[in-house]
Amino acid sequence: MARTIPIFAAQPAPPSSQLEFRVSPPLALYVHVPWCVQKCPYCDFNSHEANGQIPERQYVDALIADLQSALPLIWGRPVVSVFFGGGTPSLLSPAAIDELIAAFRALAMLTPDAEITLEANPGTVEAEKFAGFRAAGVNRLSLGIQSYNDDHLKALGRIHDAGEAKRAAQLAGEYFDSFNLDLMYGLPGQTLAQALADVETALSFKPTHLSCYQLTLEPNTRFAAFPPELPEGDTCADMQEAIEARLASAGFSNYETSAFAQPGKQCRHNLNYWYFGDYLGIGAGAHSKLTLHDHVLRQMRWKHPKAYLENVGQPLQENSEVAASELPFEFLMNALRLAEGFHPSLFEARTAQPLNSILPQLRAAANEGLLEFGPEKIAPTLKGRRFLNVLLERFLER
Repeated sequence: MARTIPIFAAQPAPPSSQLEFRVSPPLALYVHVPWCVQKCPYCDFNSHEANGQIPERQYVDALIADLQSALPLIWGRPVVSVFFGGGTPSLLSPAAIDELIAAFRALAMLTPDAEITLEANPGTVEAEKFAGFRAAGVNRLSLGIQSYNDDHLKALGRIHDAGEAKRAAQLAGEYFDSFNLDLMYGLPGQTLAQALADVETALSFKPTHLSCYQLTLEPNTRFAAFPPELPEGDTCADMQEAIEARLASAGFSNYETSAFAQPGKQCRHNLNYWYFGDYLGIGAGAHSKLTLHDHVLRQMRWKHPKAYLENVGQPLQENSEVAASELPFEFLMNALRLAEGFHPSLFEARTAQPLNSILPQLRAAANEGLLEFGPEKIAPTLKGRRFLNVLLERFLER
């Protein structure tokens, strides 16, 4: 049973030289596949248009070598989940995915029940590929649908149409017991009725998980340079509330800001991020967060695929220690995205600092109605979830 931390007077955080992490957090493995067929105008991920055939053999070898080089940092730690993200991982062949998963099992302590997720886009899938991914060991699929409306898909620059999106969702249900459908709302020219129609179509395929998030104009994207006309803020808020209500009536819990799941079908890999667990990232531009005995390490691999492949023996572009003073906010920035919040003891376990060090901010946020604050749970209220940035700002002020 997790112990409760007594709350007395606020105490300063210890210097990094005095930090001690008594228990290592759960460890996940993230695998980045940086290529896609076409770069979407809203996408700010590290993705690059393939322009023909991708260097699959060379990249698989590089990923395995990358993992081998990182093994000293994760010796003896079980890996609870694997996530193939991108880009478009479904551009890889089932044989490549099979080889990678076999290497992960041989080199790392991949748990027998590990959740293994692969992202796919409807324009790159077919029944034979799905069967091959499932046979390789992938047990969860995440499909980037975004919309079932042809006009909205065209506005988003997607390579698939509504028919392909429906066919991909149908195949996902045939081959995978657990699968996620990504949907976006607040799209150019979209009405509330159209946003809900996308949700109804998605529900007809009986997914176990849905990700529903509002389109935002991110820096360094084509949409940022040439912004489309989007629905007004109040309309988007109405869409969010209506989507949440509809999915609740369909038995989905809104367990994270934009994530909805059937009972027991939450994404374990993403939950580990939100609970500030550890993750090893391999592949071009992949990030890692690893807890050692007395500090937390952050790493980033070479970002461009060409640079990554040219530096197989030295994959790190960045490697630095996270300052102890930054750990509390980083923990809260993740954990307060969860509707259920976290047990107070988890703060000390993940940051090696006393909860009392942020006591004034916790009390202030609770007094503003942004936070539920008790001996067994710290969680955002409905108001805190609606105004998450405001809630988090309270902890930047420390």
